[in-house]
Amino acid sequence: MSAIIDKRARAALFRTRLAEAMVAARQTQAGLARRVGVNRSTLSQLLDPKGARLPNAQVVAECAAALGVSSDWLLGLSDRRESAADLVAASMTMTEAPRALVDERIFAWHREAAGYKIRHVPAALPDMLKTAEVLHWEYQPSLGRTIDQAIGASEDRLEWMRSARSDYEIALPLHELSSFARGEGYYAGLPLAVRRAQIDRFAALHAQLYPTLRVHLHDARRLYSAPLTVFGPLLAVLYLGRNYLAFRDTERVQAMSRHFDSLVREADVPSRDFPAHLARLSRRLL
Repeated sequence: MSAIIDKRARAALFRTRLAEAMVAARQTQAGLARRVGVNRSTLSQLLDPKGARLPNAQVVAECAAALGVSSDWLLGLSDRRESAADLVAASMTMTEAPRALVDERIFAWHREAAGYKIRHVPAALPDMLKTAEVLHWEYQPSLGRTIDQAIGASEDRLEWMRSARSDYEIALPLHELSSFARGEGYYAGLPLAVRRAQIDRFAALHAQLYPTLRVHLHDARRLYSAPLTVFGPLLAVLYLGRNYLAFRDTERVQAMSRHFDSLVREADVPSRDFPAHLARLSRRLL
């Protein structure tokens, strides 16, 4: 909530910010007066250091629009000079989501967050931990001849994770891994040998990378999560299927971080027990 300030003080702040915005926009008094639709003398009075005049709402709004700033900032009601539309555009973006980790946008987000913890809830099993055989089976129908490029991109992401100074934490629904092991649902038709090799790969990578890599398994019936990734304090991204919805405002990034942390706290299989769970699944494979 903004503080209540004296009219003369607010008028002085308005003059200062209006002049500052005019310099930034390279706008003269005459030019701004024409764009706002007022006499040049009216604008001169508003900029006069000896005056205590505040304009009406229409003039403030037109000045703000002409100079690309917010009305609240001009009046001292906010310290953010961007307009509301610009603030929303900066804090939330939507980008196209390709079928696999071949997307350079995802890789750029990972590089930006180097050194921060990355929290990830995958849409299925995490791509960067999959074997080439699983990736080929999964993505061949949609990617066709570009499947080799996608497999190479997945390997690049894993190598980046090995060398980066970032902790990588994954929250995965229990049923996803169980369905995979049994070859049911989404994974129907995936050969037994491929499933067994993938479980062995999970175990090997977890042993190599733990505690930098941590995988937790939660019960989605008790606590559901949409696919998302939180890149430290910088960015939170929701996966919508054909698009990513990316948020950069602190409040939403923190909210998604808290949501992820609740998945970890409620995990039926915490990361330290992940290898034993994989061993049990491997023994049950038929």
